[in-house]
Parts: sequence; structure tokens; C-alpha cells
Amino acid sequence: MICVIGAALVAMIYLNIASQTAEAGLEIQNMQDTISQLQQQIADQNSTLAWLTSATLMKARAQSMGFEMAMPQNELYIVVPGYQGRSTAVIAPSTTSALPQSLIRPSYTQSLWEWMFQGIFSINANQNGQ
Repeated sequence: MICVIGAALVAMIYLNIASQTAEAGLEIQNMQDTISQLQQQIADQNSTLAWLTSATLMKARAQSMGFEMAMPQNELYIVVPGYQGRSTAVIAPSTTSALPQSLIRPSYTQSLWEWMFQGIFSINANQNGQ
């Protein structure tokens, strides 16, 4: 009787885990479908934006709003005394002044080969010197 109850418990646990796994698999498929749909919408909106900002459409919209093409004879350049022009934007401070000269300790700058040969040569020197 205990064996039957044990087998029934194992079967229930197995079925529970199998159903949770199947449910998780379906959720993953639904999420992948949602991702695919969103990527399609983004691609559609990008192509719509590209079409709306195309040169021919922008030119037509500008003309319908009353803008005209600038001709060189109609342009007027004004010199403003003391104006230095646009200054460059400083996004981040210079990192070279904030960092120490070397981040690596000198003891770690030696390669494995150099270390091995240095050890071999020092052993040879000790044996020849004695």
C-alpha cells in the first residue's frame, strides 16, 4: 500500500512539474510572438518615418508652407563683432588627468616566460657561483 501511495505521489509531482513546464513554454511562445509583432511595428514605423522625412516629401511640404529655395543673391551674411562662434560641447571631463600613471603594479608586468627564464638563469648563476 505504501508503494502505491509513493508511486502516486511521484506521479503527481511529475505531472505538476510537466504542466508547469508546458505552461512556461506557452508563455515563452506568446512572448516571442509579442516580440515579433513589436519588431514588425517598429520596422513599419521606421519606414513610415523614412518616407515622411524623404527629401522630395520634405521639399513639397516646405513649398506648401510658403518656403522658397535660398538663392545666393538673396542670402545676407551679417558679421557680429565679438561673436566667437559656437563653442564645442564638453561631454565628459578628461580621464587622463584623473587616472594614476599606472593601474598595474610593476610586479604584474613580467610575463610568464620572463619569470621562468629569470628563475632558470638565477639557478644557473647560483650553481656556477658556488
